[in-house]
Formats: sequence, structure tokens, C-alpha cells
Amino acid sequence: MTTTLPELEGILLEERGGVLFVTLNRPKQRNALSNEMLVGLCRVADHIEQARPRAVVLRGAGGTFCAGGDLSSFRNVFQGGAPDPGQIAAVNRTYGTALAAWDRLPVAVIVAVEGAAMAGGLGLVAIADVAIATTSARFALTETKLGLTPAQISPFVIGRIGLHHARRLMLTSLVIDAAEAMRLTLVDEIVTDSAALDEAIDRTLNQVLRCAPAANALTKELAHTALEMDREALLDHAAARFAETMLGAEAREGIASFLGKRDPEWAVTV
Repeated sequence: MTTTLPELEGILLEERGGVLFVTLNRPKQRNALSNEMLVGLCRVADHIEQARPRAVVLRGAGGTFCAGGDLSSFRNVFQGGAPDPGQIAAVNRTYGTALAAWDRLPVAVIVAVEGAAMAGGLGLVAIADVAIATTSARFALTETKLGLTPAQISPFVIGRIGLHHARRLMLTSLVIDAAEAMRLTLVDEIVTDSAALDEAIDRTLNQVLRCAPAANALTKELAHTALEMDREALLDHAAARFAETMLGAEAREGIASFLGKRDPEWAVTV
């Protein structure tokens, strides 16, 4: 990863050993998503597309992952004259753009949850390749309790946990714990505390970093394509992708390292 890290309001970026650590950094606001942060998340996605780190870790500062949208900015909508529905929709759509971009990133995305993942924060959990939470973490889709709808989040949550479970969470604003989030497949692993969360992140990164980066990128692309193509077209597409990887440098190195009983050149440890 060689490109310069962008400076963003409310988001910290740090590159360590080919891994990009992204931290939502408004701890006094429980990392609530401001409009500037939504734009920032889009810029981070663009950076990842260009820089191609080996993996991305997303978490929140101050012991909370993300409390959702910034309600103070919502309140401003009703001040200073008649609200503009087009402007409101455009801002809301920015979050959908950010989620879609993160969902399709060509690298493994690990989301680490402490404290709360509410509303828009839960949407960020839904796009994780691996989601890890502490036992004290809580999750909810709180929009309907505020008279709103989880508009941009809904397709990603439904894709993650299924329509029935998503409807239950959306229509009740039910707060669930980490164990229930894991039962619903929103979360993949539960750990005891922040220290154990750091250990789990490192353990997961070490697993990801044993995988070939280009092969991982193509695998994520195929995973998304599987939901969009009919089966015969998908199998033809997958066969072409397999041939592409078989003839690439990573397959030559991977097979040679396996037969030679050594680690491939891309395998590193954090």
C-alpha cells in the first residue's frame, strides 16, 4: 500500500503491515455518523480500491462502535425554513453509496464491535466479511422508534440475516445482545472484552494474510456475482475467473509452495 492516506473529519486511518485500520473517531458523540463522515467513508472506499491493502479493520473509538446517524444534524433539517426533500434524500443516499462501496471492496473487511452498533452502525456491521463483537455489545435498528425508516441499511441487513429476522428488528426496534446477533449471523465471533477483541482481530488477520490477495479479490467479486446472475451464466463466469487465477502468478507460487512444503511469499503475520 503506497498511496497517501487521506485526512478525514471524524475518521482516523492507519496503515500497519499492509493492513488499513479505519477508526470512527467521534467518541463524545458515540461515533454517530455525520454527513462529513458519510462522505469520508466513500473516500476511504476509493482509497482502498486504489491502494489495495491486504485487509481492512473497521472499529470505533472510545469503546463504542457507532450509535447510528447524527441526530443533531437531523434536528437541523427542521430549522431555517421549509425542508428540502430532495436534499434530505441526497444525504441519505450518500450512506447507501458508502455501504455499497464498502460491501464490494476487493479486500477482506473485519468489523470489530464494542458498546453499541445502532441503526447506521448496524448497517456497517452488515457489510463485514468477518464481524467480531464483545459480549457487552448491543445492536438495534432504532429508526422506526424515531419515526424514520432504515432506508439505506435495509438491503444490506436483509442480505446478511434474511428477510424475516430483518423485519423483526426493523419493525420492533428491538435491542439484541451479541449472542442473539451471532445467532442471527450478524456477528461471527464473540469475545470477552477489548483486549480479547484485539487478539481476535490479529488472529483473523493472520488467517486472511495467508490467502493470496488477488485470489481474495476475485473471490469477493464472485460471491457478489452469485446473487446477481442465473446459475448457468454464473458457472461460465466462475470458470473464466478460475482460469484467470490458474494462469496467474499467485497460483504458480501457491502450488509451488504447497508442493515444496513452505509458506507462499504473500503469507505474513501481524
